[in-house]
Order: sequence, then structure tokens, then C-alpha cells
Amino acid sequence: MLCGGNFVISLCAKIRPVTPLPEADLYRPLLAATLARAAAAADDLAVICLCAAWCRTCDGYQQVFDAVAASHPGLAFRWLDIEDEAREIDDIDVQTFPTLIIGNARQVRFAGPVLPQAAHLEKLLRGL
Repeated sequence: MLCGGNFVISLCAKIRPVTPLPEADLYRPLLAATLARAAAAADDLAVICLCAAWCRTCDGYQQVFDAVAASHPGLAFRWLDIEDEAREIDDIDVQTFPTLIIGNARQVRFAGPVLPQAAHLEKLLRGL
């Protein structure tokens, strides 16, 4: 199971309330900045993929992420290299790639590693 915001999301996309992530305060400014860059409303959802240029898994996942982004024009998608944009992620500790952060300035809906597959990302987005 993956934990994020006010939900635990299993790979089967069953959703149930849980305690908010203690790291949520770290994610909200990044989500707000992403929405501002996309000229989106503050309550819209941002989908951020944290990656690294040296990560071969990320190389393959970027095309998947971009394709899913194209099919969800109402969401603000952002591909963020943790080394090139280190100041943007501040104290966020990324353990595994790819890692997604989904939410807005008020609420983190999901934060954690994901399987690098389009079907998994689509299912995750449908569950929100």
C-alpha cells in the first residue's frame, strides 16, 4: 500500500481515510508552485514526478508520464529532476524513483513511489 494525504491507496485503488502524512508540510509549497507555474487554480490538482537524470527507470517512465499528462488536461503535471531543481524540493527526501506527489496547496492527496506503468498512474488518478 502507498500512503498519501488523507488516503491509503492500494494497487487495487481501494481508498480509505488515514492519518495525514507528517511530511505534508514539505510537499504543499512544491504543489502550490507547480500550480502557479501552470496558471492553474489553487484548488486544482498538481501531479509531480520526482526523478533524476541518471535514473534509467525514470528515462522510460518520462514518456509514460507525458502521455498520461496529455490525456488529463485539467491537471497540472510536472516532471522535476531532483538534482537540477534541488532548491525546489527543499527538504523532501526521495528514497525511490519514480516518486509522485499529487495534491494542491491545501491538501496532499498522494506522496510516494509508484510502479513505472501507465495503467498504475491512471488507476491512481481515478482513485483520487
